[in-house]
Amino acid sequence: MAYNPKTNKGLGDLFTSKSRCMVKREWKGFKDTFYDFGRWLKCYGFMLIKLGGHPILLIKAMLRYRWMISYLTAANMIDRHTIGLRGKELRYVHEELFALVHNATINVKKILERDEHLRPNSKKAKRLRENTVMFDEMTPKNIMWGFPTLDWMDVAMMSIGMPGEVDQQANVYYIDKIEEFGMAADVCPLPAAECGAAVVNDVPILGKTYITSTMPCDGSIGQTTFMGRYFKNVPIYQVRPPQRFNEPEVQEYAVKNLEGAIKFIEDNYNVKWNWDAFWKNAKDYNKSTQAVIDKWDINTTDYPQICGGALSLTREYEFQGAGMMDPYLYKTQLKTTKMAKKGYEEDKAKGVKNYRHRAIVWACPAHYYTNFTYWADQTWGVKTLVDMECMLSYHMYKIGDEKQAMIDMASSYERMMMRSHTNGGYVNSLDELWKMVKKFNADIVIMYDHVSCKNVGCLHGLYEDQAREHGVHMIWVPHDLMDPRTVSRVAMRDAFNKYMTNVFREEPIDPTFVEYEDPLTW
Repeated sequence: MAYNPKTNKGLGDLFTSKSRCMVKREWKGFKDTFYDFGRWLKCYGFMLIKLGGHPILLIKAMLRYRWMISYLTAANMIDRHTIGLRGKELRYVHEELFALVHNATINVKKILERDEHLRPNSKKAKRLRENTVMFDEMTPKNIMWGFPTLDWMDVAMMSIGMPGEVDQQANVYYIDKIEEFGMAADVCPLPAAECGAAVVNDVPILGKTYITSTMPCDGSIGQTTFMGRYFKNVPIYQVRPPQRFNEPEVQEYAVKNLEGAIKFIEDNYNVKWNWDAFWKNAKDYNKSTQAVIDKWDINTTDYPQICGGALSLTREYEFQGAGMMDPYLYKTQLKTTKMAKKGYEEDKAKGVKNYRHRAIVWACPAHYYTNFTYWADQTWGVKTLVDMECMLSYHMYKIGDEKQAMIDMASSYERMMMRSHTNGGYVNSLDELWKMVKKFNADIVIMYDHVSCKNVGCLHGLYEDQAREHGVHMIWVPHDLMDPRTVSRVAMRDAFNKYMTNVFREEPIDPTFVEYEDPLTW
């Protein structure tokens, strides 16, 4: 416990309303503080080694793109997720989140090497672009498993998605710009920010084709339109998966659409699909997915191990940001699962239960407050066992069956972030929730209330009614995904505090952490 009742000093004292970072580092005891600082050095040391070879391009990129500066605050993001943690929990989170830094740093290096805005006259950069496929965020990057000679980049994830999770202010400028351009202010901030980046010419051009997608909302339709105009000289293919994917009859359509994407890549890059390369990646995907499922199984017991944002963010970026093709992320999943199994055995032998409540997170979380679950744990003892964002694409591939492989790819893509639980209909949104509540033996559902999302908003009453029927506490936490001005971090905490105080009638573990000001912090 970080709070000292004798001195009345706690985690809330690390923050001030006038600072962009914590006013001081948390003292975790000599051993853990030494380890924590060592990981800080490892984070920036790796970034320096990988990006230091391009100092002029890096400075040019920071002057060219507003979002590029946010990557410099990566260590602060890790600090927010490790605050209050000690021992093996501290090490779990550092291992998981450094894997994200590792992947993002390599992708930033790729941007520096091939971006047309940064290197318009470079022949080398042009050759790299000629061999690169650009993807939107909600697209099946695992389609690249069959194209080992090509490279690919997720332009939306690198310019909007990850910067917004590292720095809460990263997307605000782009949201304002697209609203000035005429987009309605109630549109989801994710597609709005992507459109805003396109309007101000802040999306890097990294390849010669672009694969986009569809989502059943007004913001996504607008985003597809704006990005199509932005990449006006680039061939575009739109992947259109079925939204009601539980029925096997729809998979024929889904497979045809994916086969169209494969042919699109073959025709534009003069390459052929490689089944040997595909099977290698599929095997790694199965192993990594099983590792994540093993972590879930541990968390269904009385002795959960890897919880909160570290569990969800790693899976989210492994699948969407890395396409399940990053060797370091793959090794990290296997390593942390092994660590979790060892930690489980240790806690079970000692009978250690360091929580008051067992919770699961449902609905889309705030990108600008990914460490909210750690705050709830340190302040109220509410342990988040699983996050809806990590419960994506856990459909296994049947190795060796080419026809089934295409169905498996479609099934995996249909179960990715937002597609399944947020937009996948009643069965995947409501019925799946109560299955998970029972599986994880949760007494609390932290229900993120994304105020700009029309899909989940229409189910609000049904969630409330069914929570009462199941005897589960549902705590609604409002947010606006990527715009902290609409619902601040303070307002999110206040909603949770009121429920814990007025309904549970409980006292906080750390009173200094209940209310504190962090409007400017990254």
